[in-house]
Amino acid sequence: MATLLQPAYPYVSVVIDTSALLPAAQRAPGVVAVVGLADDAAAIGANTPTEVTDHASVLAAFANGTTANTLTESLDLVLTQDPRPSKVYGVRTDSGKDYAAALASLEAADDVTFVCLAAEYTPGTGGNAPTQLMALKTHVENMSAAGQKRMGVAAIDPTIVKSSTYVNDQLANGAYGKLISGVGRMVLVAARGADADPAAAAMGAIAGYSPSTSVVLKQVRGFSMPVTTQYAPAEITNLAGAGVIPVVDPALIPGTGLYFADGGTFSSDATRSYVDIVRVLDDIEFRLRAGLIGTVGDSRITKPGLTSIRIRIEGILGPLQRAAVIDDFSVSIPVLDILSVPESARTPGDEAQVVTARSTRQVDVLISITYGPAVHRLNVTLAPKF
Repeated sequence: MATLLQPAYPYVSVVIDTSALLPAAQRAPGVVAVVGLADDAAAIGANTPTEVTDHASVLAAFANGTTANTLTESLDLVLTQDPRPSKVYGVRTDSGKDYAAALASLEAADDVTFVCLAAEYTPGTGGNAPTQLMALKTHVENMSAAGQKRMGVAAIDPTIVKSSTYVNDQLANGAYGKLISGVGRMVLVAARGADADPAAAAMGAIAGYSPSTSVVLKQVRGFSMPVTTQYAPAEITNLAGAGVIPVVDPALIPGTGLYFADGGTFSSDATRSYVDIVRVLDDIEFRLRAGLIGTVGDSRITKPGLTSIRIRIEGILGPLQRAAVIDDFSVSIPVLDILSVPESARTPGDEAQVVTARSTRQVDVLISITYGPAVHRLNVTLAPKF
């Protein structure tokens, strides 16, 4: 029988739209990977990133459950830190220590933010087939350029003895100076006399803190340095001035412990000269990309459409401002400013910008953030008088 009227039943029709419940992608800022030589009889094959959570899982994966080795010792150092990284990967190299192949296996692990080579202190060579620590530098720079931001942590060989030319010798271009990253992707630690891998310990200590936390005077655990090998004041100053982070045992902090004396990156880029700056920028970049991906293909180049993009950006950066990660921010969308003006009041140049944006389907957004870093040095003037 033909329907003459639209039926009222079931009276109220509800359609559930869950699209707004889709969470934004999250990237933990403290995910680390240690690459190194392990037991050939280990359960995990070479060039296979494997997550470890404690000492037992480290031995089960990379020591056949028994004897410790270079990789397991460095992984244990990472897990010793407090606070510790949110996730730890181990990657075993083949017996020839082919770091390039092991590092390549980490390319698909897009949550990794820090990488180090277990107890590897040789700078190596660059070029098309970089070796040793130069392979690490090449890896983190290439991966960061490809959108997967990460930093490499290395250490000056702790067995190098003290000398009057120690700092200059280590930072010469032929030595560790070649590890300087032009884009702020390397961290170089100095811990002369350390009885364990200082790079792995330092990486775990840095990654355990939130991105905006300065590493200056943060404790690093798991190894010791004899007093006779520790750095003199002039050495600390010269190393830190070159972007190296010396490890020290300061008398001003009660008890005995080792701490980062500075917080610089081993970089030639003055705008990325501190570890926390690089980490904060990486974190904000990922939050913006993950939070705005949903606007692509949906938001229109209209006043309401671009306003929704501005609101979404403010929703991403607002929590960071409230948490004091950033001090302030502003969002500028030039096409939105033009569309907010009555059409009769727009200039020919304004109309051309709108036409270009709509024809190319590209919209420029300028986000300005104000970052308030931690104090690294206090200059106090003491003026006694009678």
